[in-house]
Amino acid sequence: MTSPHLLVTGGAGFIGSNFVHHVLAHTDARVTVLDKLTYAGSSASLAGLPEDRVRLVEGDIADVALVDELVAPLTGEGDAIVHYAAESHNDNSLNDPSPFLQTNLLGTYTLLEAARKHGTRLHHISTDEVYGDLELDDPERFTEHTPYNPSSPYSSTKAGSDLLVRAWVRSFDVRATISNCSNNYGPRQHVEKFIPRQITNLLDGIRPRLYGKGENVRDWIHADDHSSAVLTILEKGRLGETYLIGADGEKSNKEVVELILQQMGRESDDYDHVTDRPGHDLRYAIDSTKLREELGWTPAYRDFEAGLAATIDWYRANEEWWRGQKAETEAKYAKAGQ
Repeated sequence: MTSPHLLVTGGAGFIGSNFVHHVLAHTDARVTVLDKLTYAGSSASLAGLPEDRVRLVEGDIADVALVDELVAPLTGEGDAIVHYAAESHNDNSLNDPSPFLQTNLLGTYTLLEAARKHGTRLHHISTDEVYGDLELDDPERFTEHTPYNPSSPYSSTKAGSDLLVRAWVRSFDVRATISNCSNNYGPRQHVEKFIPRQITNLLDGIRPRLYGKGENVRDWIHADDHSSAVLTILEKGRLGETYLIGADGEKSNKEVVELILQQMGRESDDYDHVTDRPGHDLRYAIDSTKLREELGWTPAYRDFEAGLAATIDWYRANEEWWRGQKAETEAKYAKAGQ
């Protein structure tokens, strides 16, 4: 029997590349990465991986002919599409929603049609942001039964892509699962994102910047734990089901900035407040009971502070990976007054 073959869309991006590294470390699977290599994806995130097990194809998930060519060979036991590719930055979606419609909706449709045509297993990666937000003092957390209530062009297009997957499962018997995950952190995340931006600002001697009062709460999970959860769903998940992935890591943005400052040897109040962004969700919180009890998954990084320290160490040691992104990112934020 040949080893499983996975097509990982967006596998040169942050979460996708961490999944590719995880798969190679924990399975004998071969991986084809399909990535458009926009600003958020980089071949450097796959550097050093064995060429006989990983192939990078530069291309668009909305390219019907290319997607069909890559999905057609996925007919063996364990073969699957793992769909990470997405436009995912809220600020960018507020400035120009059109790429989010193209990639998140049309791209997902293209993959679903290829999976339908070739009978290929598909796992769709989504976000907790499709559920909207919770009040800061709400005792509830998101579950698989929480109604969708997206609040931005990004989260609404991800919600739409989830609904497409569900419709193709029901209407066409596509063999698919969905996971909605909380905020990821860890190595190889673009410096436009919240945690790496604060870390790299401090490495450059720049004070961190915090939206509004920083009271907004996010449920953080290390990218390695997200990867292990997705692999568990691929191996054990029930077709047609949705699983929520979280590691009980709720922290306010203010708490996160202060922890980064402390771990980097600065005073915890050494940051600036900037104008809050429109429609900024208050709180996300994931209940991953179904995933843990049905499939036996548990996170390895249960201590957020330890995971954050390891992430800071990675950015310190890998300046060549992020340096090229930094100036353009900060220029964009400066133009927006952030």
